[in-house]
Amino acid sequence: MTREQYILATQHNNLQRPENQQVYQVGIYGWRKRCLYFFVLLLMVTMIVNLALTIWILKVMKFSVNGMGNLKITNKGMRLEGKSEFLLPLYVKEIHSRKDSPLMLQSDRNVTVNARNNLGQITGQLTVGPEGAVFEQSVETPHVRAESSEELKLESPTRTLTMEAPKGVHITAAEGELKASCRRELELQSTDGEIFLNAKTIRLGNIPQVSASSSSASSSNLRQTVYEVCVCPNGKLFLSPASVGSTCQSSSSICLRI
Repeated sequence: MTREQYILATQHNNLQRPENQQVYQVGIYGWRKRCLYFFVLLLMVTMIVNLALTIWILKVMKFSVNGMGNLKITNKGMRLEGKSEFLLPLYVKEIHSRKDSPLMLQSDRNVTVNARNNLGQITGQLTVGPEGAVFEQSVETPHVRAESSEELKLESPTRTLTMEAPKGVHITAAEGELKASCRRELELQSTDGEIFLNAKTIRLGNIPQVSASSSSASSSNLRQTVYEVCVCPNGKLFLSPASVGSTCQSSSSICLRI
């Protein structure tokens, strides 16, 4: 084959090749294109729904730059307005209500307030339950009172009840009785002052009584109704039959028996 024949044969083949080639289109067509459009549309709908729900939650929960709902963030801390429910423990430094507004803590069982030190140990506890308020440690308060027409009772079933104040303790009952009772001893003590009992009638019950002598009983048939209150050296009291003069000295032997 000569050179001219090779060139002619090659040109003939190059002219015939485009007629036999297949043209491939670039892109997504058919069912793939429809699926892609469907997923893009679904994504747009999901984004719109999420945006609408986010706006709705912000509106319902009352989110703002100052806080969320009834919880407001201020320069002095957080302020909670209205009624709120806490499902987990709440740790705060101070809780107080607005001026001229009460602070109300409510629970289906009881309300317990604990005070802890830096080691996490409980140093004081207040429990308000069905049997009233229970204090584990001392209580410092300027005023303790009961509700109108209700009784106020301070009780320590197993320990000692102590009331102290640097300038005095004032106990008053405007209407009704004031009763103090204990199982062992009730002690009234004044180191620098006096114990002043001011009442229309002062009654001392269950005081030991010295019986009248036989000579005085035979000389008088009248029943002994008047007695003299005598004091032993140890501070105990006893009653001695009243006479023209004092009979405490003659009846002082009872101080050894009481």
